[in-house]
Amino acid sequence: MTEPIFTNDAIVFGILMISLGFVFYTENIKAGFWQKFYKIVPGLFMAYFIPALFTTFGVISPEWETTNTMGETVGASSQLYYVSSRFLLPAALVLMTLSIDLKAIFNLGSKALIMFFTGTVGIIIGGPLAILLISIFSPETVGGADFDAVWRGLSTLAGSWIGGGANQTAMLEIYQYNPAKYGGMVIVDIVVANVWMAILLIGIGKKDKINKWLKADTTAIEELKEKVISFTQKVKRNPTLSDLMIMLAIAFGTVGFGHFASKYLSIFFSDFVASIESQTWRNIFSFLGSGFFWLISVSTIVAIILSFTKAKNYEGAGASKIGSVFIYVLVATIGMKMDLNQAFENPGLMVIGLVWMIIHAGLLILVAKIIKAPYFLLAVGSQANVGGAASAPIVAQAFHPSLATVGVLLAVFGYAIGTIGAIACTILMELASTL
Repeated sequence: MTEPIFTNDAIVFGILMISLGFVFYTENIKAGFWQKFYKIVPGLFMAYFIPALFTTFGVISPEWETTNTMGETVGASSQLYYVSSRFLLPAALVLMTLSIDLKAIFNLGSKALIMFFTGTVGIIIGGPLAILLISIFSPETVGGADFDAVWRGLSTLAGSWIGGGANQTAMLEIYQYNPAKYGGMVIVDIVVANVWMAILLIGIGKKDKINKWLKADTTAIEELKEKVISFTQKVKRNPTLSDLMIMLAIAFGTVGFGHFASKYLSIFFSDFVASIESQTWRNIFSFLGSGFFWLISVSTIVAIILSFTKAKNYEGAGASKIGSVFIYVLVATIGMKMDLNQAFENPGLMVIGLVWMIIHAGLLILVAKIIKAPYFLLAVGSQANVGGAASAPIVAQAFHPSLATVGVLLAVFGYAIGTIGAIACTILMELASTL
């Protein structure tokens, strides 16, 4: 990727914050064009889309190539997404989970798990079905031999879209796809997953109409939101400087502990998994060696424990609002990773990815219609698979900050079953490629 206009992260962060400020300013204009615009397009989508436009037009970039003083071409990258996902995301989850009502979350019932596992099944069967469909029109697109076989590369997408980065790496290790061609699969992963996330965000603006069409029962979700809202009203106060500093101490103190614990837990479990004799079982449990998995898990567990203490009352001082600020910064850095030009670099593979995601979406819509599940569970069930712990809370909190934890809990399921589901998907994709 060519060097963008701005490579200094301080400048890029300023651009992202100005774009977020623009979105919030225009979203709060209650007349004229902007009022009509935001009735159609949610602000959260714009917070994601504007940085994507900056990247597409070469103003900023997540990665690029540059020439060093020796005249050598070297790779460079922005650290903003890393900082947002490793520091601001877990801090946001802590602040949003302080006021959580676990009993009310469990009252969401079996529909939450049904929609999550429907999303998983959609990915498992979507891959082989996409290969079969594309092979009718373009057999060379789904061909390849030995370690260049396309199905091997697509196995990494299955790992990413059911679990996350650790599962994706595990699938690359299992099926040994040609590393020189792996970059093409990463582009498909980024573009298709982000396009689907954008569609889900747009759908949030139409959630009432969608729920009406699904004939969904939103009672449990509304009860959860009402409990948090009524609790917030009961403990509401103007935050003092002391309140703000203590909330940040709770959030980033927990994040610090999460990083400390994740380092040792990931090393311990990496060694434990490496000691397993069976290669298959080693690959299945490879996600336990992911530091990010443990960071999110430990931070969420600590936050849930704190929700049973007086720390819960900081919701009245705006804990979830601060958490939402962090989430929006994360959304902007995710949008920055989306270069719309990449969608045209390998159209064949991109079509496979899009067909695959359409099958995943279609199955979710069908099951949601049958069991009358609300759009919230459809969207979060999908993102807990496709986006994982980094984006499932974003979609969940767009409905209400109190729902962010639902996205995290479902995403953790994704990590746990990601490699198993991806292996099942890959076996079917290999069979589909030979038909």
